[in-house]
Amino acid sequence: MAALTQDRLTDRRAGDTLFRHPVAAGVKIFAGALVVMNTSGFVEPGTTATGKIGLGRAEEAVDNTAGSAGAVLVNYRRGTFRFANAAGDAVTLASVGADCFVVDDQTVAATDGGGTRSVAGTVLDVDDAGVWVRF
Repeated sequence: MAALTQDRLTDRRAGDTLFRHPVAAGVKIFAGALVVMNTSGFVEPGTTATGKIGLGRAEEAVDNTAGSAGAVLVNYRRGTFRFANAAGDAVTLASVGADCFVVDDQTVAATDGGGTRSVAGTVLDVDDAGVWVRF
């Protein structure tokens, strides 16, 4: 395709769109968890690890602890959600507009932990209850 030469109606999805993807083997995802996609293309709960892609919030609990990769699917939502702020590496208001990083399935941090954490999403706000993250 060539570059535009006239106006174009570009398809879009709303910011809080629901998605459904296969779950990694041997994991349990709780409803409300921060979920990531692993390097094999399967959804799993957030953990301190590199190479993961922040996806959003799990909309349901899914137990695949005894299943193979892809044996079950999970619904997750992209949008803006509040997660806990890491006590030892807290996100501050100075981080608004910057990336934050996955600590676990309910916590984000300000830094990549010396190259040990994956990006969760973009910080939109920080309050006493946690960090608002846009996926």
